[in-house]
Amino acid sequence: MSTHIGAAPGDIAPLVLMPGDPLRARWIAETFLDDARCYTEVRGMYGYTGTWQGRRVSVQGSGMGQPSLAIYVNELFTDYDVQSVIRVGSCGALTETLAVRDIVIASGACTDSSMNRIRFEGLDYAPVADFGLLRAAYDASQSHRVSTSSTSGSVHVGLVFSNDSFYSPRPDLIARMAEYGVLAIEMEASALYTLAAQHGRKALAICTVSDHVVTGAETTAQEREQTFGAMVEIALEAGLGGS
Repeated sequence: MSTHIGAAPGDIAPLVLMPGDPLRARWIAETFLDDARCYTEVRGMYGYTGTWQGRRVSVQGSGMGQPSLAIYVNELFTDYDVQSVIRVGSCGALTETLAVRDIVIASGACTDSSMNRIRFEGLDYAPVADFGLLRAAYDASQSHRVSTSSTSGSVHVGLVFSNDSFYSPRPDLIARMAEYGVLAIEMEASALYTLAAQHGRKALAICTVSDHVVTGAETTAQEREQTFGAMVEIALEAGLGGS
C-alpha cells in the first residue's frame, strides 16, 4: 500500500488513464467503465478500476503540475506494477491551426521545469511518448471504432509545452515555443514521459484544447470536467487495442 494512493495490491489495472482533475477521473469511471470501483480517496484524489469491453482498466487523478503527477506515477510504477499510463487532460492552444475541442496527441514535451535539469545535471533530456501508444492513438482517432460521442474537433500530433507556472511571468517565452512548432501548453506530460523512460514503461499524453491562448476562446469548468469524452475513447482504444 503506497503513501499517497493507498490502494491494496491488485486493485489497479496494468493500464491507467490519468486526468489531472479527480472529478474528471470519477466522470470517466462512471461514463466509460463497467463495474467501476473506487480504490482510493486519499487527499480527494480519486482512483477507480473497472472494465472496458471486458478488460480491466483504471483511472487515477494526478492533480495539477509535474510535481503532483510525479508522486502518483512513481507509486503506480513502483508499488502497483502499472505498465502504461495515458494522460487524458486539457491544454491551451498556442497556434491558430488549433481550435477549442481539438485533440492533441503529444509526441514529445518541452518544459521550463527544473525537474529534468536536476535529474540530468544540466543536460537537456528530450521526453517523448511511447511510439506504439502514439501510433495506436492516432489510428484510433481516425478509425470508425471511435464513436466520438462527445463533441470534438480535429486531431493533431506534435509537441506540447509542459509549463511549471499556470500564470506565467514570461508569456513571451511561451510564444517563442509556438514559433518553433509547439502546438499547445499543459503542465504534466514532460514528467510523465521521463518517469516512464526511467521505469521502462509506456506513456502517452492526449489532451483536449480547453482554451486558446491566441484567440481567447475557452470552455467552462463543467465542460472540462464532463464533456471531453472523445480523447477518453481514443485512450481506451489505444491502450487496450479495441475489439
